[in-house]
Amino acid sequence: MRRFLKRDGIGYLFLSPWIIGMLAFTLIPVAVSFYLSFTDYEMFHSPVWTGWSNYKTIFTNDTQFLESLSVTFRYVFLAVPLELMFALAIALMLQKGLAGLPLYRAIYYVPSLFGGSVAIALLWRQVFGAKGLFNIFLGYFGIDGVSWIATPEYALYTLILLKIWQFGSPMIIFLAGLQQIPNELYEAASIDGAGKRAQFFRVTIPMLTPIIFFNLVMQIINSFQAFTPAYVISGGTGGPLNSTLFYTLYLYQKGFVNFQMGYASALAWILLVIIGIFTMITFLSSKKWVHYE
Repeated sequence: MRRFLKRDGIGYLFLSPWIIGMLAFTLIPVAVSFYLSFTDYEMFHSPVWTGWSNYKTIFTNDTQFLESLSVTFRYVFLAVPLELMFALAIALMLQKGLAGLPLYRAIYYVPSLFGGSVAIALLWRQVFGAKGLFNIFLGYFGIDGVSWIATPEYALYTLILLKIWQFGSPMIIFLAGLQQIPNELYEAASIDGAGKRAQFFRVTIPMLTPIIFFNLVMQIINSFQAFTPAYVISGGTGGPLNSTLFYTLYLYQKGFVNFQMGYASALAWILLVIIGIFTMITFLSSKKWVHYE
């Protein structure tokens, strides 16, 4: 024991803040939430063990659960591919050797720093409101706008646009990947008669597949956890007509509005499983389309 303390004690002493933080703020809360998901716990009363009743109710008698899943799936399946394509397009543009590249790179990254904030969500609500900037722009072309965030058919798409606008993080990673592709590959392809289009699909995309895979996994996880924009823009209701009722927003309503913490914990664990399934599918499919050097 003395030898262990002498040899490794100092290291564990320096690690202790992280270990304490991991236990206090991650592992123990996760274990508690798992227990609470099997209880009837309404915040101000002691939890009562109910077994699988929360999960049974969610899957058999909760229409809003299905609505929130539908909204979240549409958001993820539309926003993630569009964001990655836009990020790759901007990265390709910046890769051309523009003067002042670090400045442009910083400017394009700014939306990712502020995009998930309350202030930007409030700004977005103003831009797409009945008298917002977007309708003023349409007015120049004689087009009558609507309150985009208050119309069920369009409200979700304003949030998708906000997600696409936060392309800075994947763009920076794409740009780093592009800079690692050897010029010799493009020269060889050019000698073989490949044009710019062929070089993009035959050289750039295959060489970028590990970067695409990483960005895809990260953005899927991030998009399933989206909360702030939907909460701020809809006022916490998920409206209009549940068109922006993200899964995380519904979980918040159950836990911190209705104080059904046991039910909310069950919803949280279902979300964890859903994210895990999509991540696993992405990893399994990567064997067929991700190419490592």
